Amino acid sequence: MRTPLQRDVMMPDYLKKVLIPPPKSQFFRWILLVITALVFSLILSLSSFKVHEYSYKPGDVATENIKAPKNLLIKDERATKERKIQAEKKALTVYDYNDLLADKITMRLASSFEIARKMLNTKLPKGQPHAKSRHDLLWENKDKFEQALGISVSNGAFRILEKEKFSKNIEQLIAGIVKKILANGVVADKEALLKEGNKGIILSWVSEQRDEVVTNLRKFYGPSQAQIMVRVIGEPMLKNVDYTVKNLIVDIAQRLIQPNITLNIDKTEKRRQDAKQSISQVAYEVKKGEMILREGQRITDLDLLKLNALKEEAKGNSSFASTFGAALLGALLFFVVYLRNSQSKKKGVLSDNKNLLFFASMLCFSLVVARLSFSVGVALASSSSSSAITPQTIFLAIPLASSAMIVCLFMDIELAASFALVLSLCTGAIYNNSFEVSVYSILNFTMAAYWMQHCRERKVFIKAGMKLGLFNMALITALNLYFGKIPWAGMITVLGLAFFGGIFSGILTAGIAPIIEMVFDYTTDIKLLELSNLDQPLLKRLMLEAPGTYHHSLVVGAMAEAAASEIGANPLLARVCGYYHDIGKIKKPLYFIENIRDGKNKHDKLAPSMSSLILISHVKEGVEIARQYRLGKAIEDAIQQHHGTRLISYFYEKAKRQQEEAGRHPGGKEQEVNMDDFRYPGPMPQTREVGIVMLADEIEAAARTLESPTPSRLQGLMQNLINKTFSEGQLNDCELTLKDLNKIAKSFNTILSGIYHNRIEYPDRENGKKKNESPDKKQPSQASSSVGSDKKTGESHLKRLGQS
Repeated sequence: MRTPLQRDVMMPDYLKKVLIPPPKSQFFRWILLVITALVFSLILSLSSFKVHEYSYKPGDVATENIKAPKNLLIKDERATKERKIQAEKKALTVYDYNDLLADKITMRLASSFEIARKMLNTKLPKGQPHAKSRHDLLWENKDKFEQALGISVSNGAFRILEKEKFSKNIEQLIAGIVKKILANGVVADKEALLKEGNKGIILSWVSEQRDEVVTNLRKFYGPSQAQIMVRVIGEPMLKNVDYTVKNLIVDIAQRLIQPNITLNIDKTEKRRQDAKQSISQVAYEVKKGEMILREGQRITDLDLLKLNALKEEAKGNSSFASTFGAALLGALLFFVVYLRNSQSKKKGVLSDNKNLLFFASMLCFSLVVARLSFSVGVALASSSSSSAITPQTIFLAIPLASSAMIVCLFMDIELAASFALVLSLCTGAIYNNSFEVSVYSILNFTMAAYWMQHCRERKVFIKAGMKLGLFNMALITALNLYFGKIPWAGMITVLGLAFFGGIFSGILTAGIAPIIEMVFDYTTDIKLLELSNLDQPLLKRLMLEAPGTYHHSLVVGAMAEAAASEIGANPLLARVCGYYHDIGKIKKPLYFIENIRDGKNKHDKLAPSMSSLILISHVKEGVEIARQYRLGKAIEDAIQQHHGTRLISYFYEKAKRQQEEAGRHPGGKEQEVNMDDFRYPGPMPQTREVGIVMLADEIEAAARTLESPTPSRLQGLMQNLINKTFSEGQLNDCELTLKDLNKIAKSFNTILSGIYHNRIEYPDRENGKKKNESPDKKQPSQASSSVGSDKKTGESHLKRLGQS
């Protein structure tokens, strides 16, 4: 009898090679893009009308009658452009008024003078003849003063300030002059400002977020005027000040003043664009059948405009152009989805050509079904006497949502959403650019994909179909209320078709899913559940032939599942990978320590290189067994990657010791040990689930060697091993973050603490005393000294993840 594991993959290997493309072939991707574009062009291209070429000029006489073949909206671009230019010229220029600049300069001034005064008032240490004086300290910190002030100060000016002890009065006088100048406004380019003339400007206050129209533009100072006005405004304020200090104050004030009225190009351009956008398009409406020209009529500019519009409409709807546009549209839609799901920071789903082929095939097949459904709908609607039967209502019963369900089932909800969007737009175009069909399709397809998430049982297909049917009924009712196109007399028929479409989608998905799983060699959650059944023949064989490995694999699976749940990975996939990661040990179970029963280690009689080959071989043999039992590519990858490229350090060190001992004997020659001979072939884990299995495998195996496995010892063990794996770069390709590693360590600690918790010692029935030993407390005698760290050390390591 064929097992459930073997019945769903009966496709011959040669057929798989034909159907499943090379994973990374760029040539294949381009071919697929071209084919998809051709399918789009065949399905979306629409026929169009043609018109004769006319070569009239203003003032010519029409030689024939010309009618409009369809409704036309003729746009007068020239008139519209002239209106927009006028509106743009009338838009006011925006200048920013930085009313906070004076306060900022005053604060810088106060801060710099305060620094200098502190230097002058610094207490000098007594009894130190070589101590620096206040003068020296002040001049050593001159650059700090200048940095706080924002301008450089000459040595002469600094001496004057030092002489005046950086007087508070000088500071206030400078600040007062600066505030008065800036309060009036200083513009960077006054000549450009005056060009605005009587139109005025918009002055935008920075602090108050308000705008005001200013027409008196001459009142603002230019940079040179501001320099002059410093002396004019400062004259009455500095009449009692020493001449030298007065010049110093004026010089510093002049250099501190900056323009606080600046042109805001972005806001100005936005106002101009808004003014242009506010001008509506000058257009003339022409109805279908309306006479554009009559024979003998003299042609005006407006007539010529209508003829040119008719010519452009014809060119825009030519058969070739429409076909090419459809092909280009299809290629672009497909290309956007491809980039979105293959070139992101994380490795995208469509980076694998097999997934890309599946996605393109589903999209093209769905478009063909949509086109056929439209043709069938037109035929049925024409033969039906009921007004409720239209191509759009027939579409409700077509199980097109099944394609979105299938994409979600074999890929993910994000890609299914992209698929739903593309298919919905194309379906709306197929149904004569129907907006209603596009809205219905995008909601219908998206919800169909949503209800297929985490599908682990066959009954989910039927449940999703029923939910989708009910949702379709609510959706079509809402659309009918909004558009009012379906007569209420036929609503029962329409609702029945909508519900049938949902149910039929779920049933069709249940029937097609196993075929796609077989053809494309996919592993779904349903298949993973079958693999997780401990009654699987392969797991039974592992239990009988390698019981230690079997128990180890169960624990690794449980640890991996818990950790995957914590970080948002696929817990079911992680658990199944944990169950099967060591199935290669079935070939030589007694060469692995967990399966040794009599205490005799077969590696004691083997050369380290041979022992290393045996250990490494279990990876290759595990992949072969996985292929034999049709476990799927995801499990094969986990088996191949769960050791990464790590070094088998025990036998490597043993080989080095043997070579050293050989070199000490008379006539012996020490040979160099090649480290690569003791490494697993890899590759390193490529997914988060496999990375978790790698950590769980190593930590569970090491935990067995601990003597008295207390929580602190377990925590130290985990932290050391995770740090080592991380620092070796084994997790570089699987996108596990430091935050993920922290959560993984916590989940591992919870499970291992539960397995290796302390047991009470039961009293002996004969004498009431406790037995000397409890079977639950016995641990292997070999302890790992390198991982026996205390709890404090473990916690510190947990915080230092990724810093080495």
